[in-house]
Amino acid sequence: MKHLLIKYFSQYTTLSKEDIKIIEDNALIKNYTKGTVLLKQGSYAKESYLVLMGCVRSYYLVDGEEINTAFYLENDPFVPISYIKNQPSEYYIECLEDCVLSIGRIERTEKFLNTYPRFIPLYRKISDDFSTNQLVLANKYRNLNPEEHYLEIRNLKPNLLERVPQYHLASFLGIKPQSLSRIRKRLAKR
Repeated sequence: MKHLLIKYFSQYTTLSKEDIKIIEDNALIKNYTKGTVLLKQGSYAKESYLVLMGCVRSYYLVDGEEINTAFYLENDPFVPISYIKNQPSEYYIECLEDCVLSIGRIERTEKFLNTYPRFIPLYRKISDDFSTNQLVLANKYRNLNPEEHYLEIRNLKPNLLERVPQYHLASFLGIKPQSLSRIRKRLAKR
């Protein structure tokens, strides 16, 4: 699975054979089974992630009801706010499928970048790209109604619609599953 990590990094820069070996030797990659909870509400996140294979969701509970806040697929990094702020998490993170994740830990990353400072520009590019994408998506989705939001997901990540159960997707859109069914039927007639 390390080849998937190399492929991800290669989007940002040209890697030499030596760079590839360094990344492979230092990568922390783990397999998780469907249903694994990576972070619980109230816990402190000790890791950040890059999805190499699989689908992960974040959600919180309101009166026992799960409210989905995000889905992450292949090549999606995700950094729990708890990881950045060192405070208890307000939400859960769970594997919706069997997953292969690249794991980031603050101490390991700092040690890696101190040992191999030539990777600092790469990490900055990835971090900037991640931050920019998060802001763009947050601003874009803020003003969309559920149908427009659904269409945007269908446009940007069509395989998400096939991989996420309808009730999770409905929750993410802020509607009931029946409303999502109506949206899908209406769109199918077009």
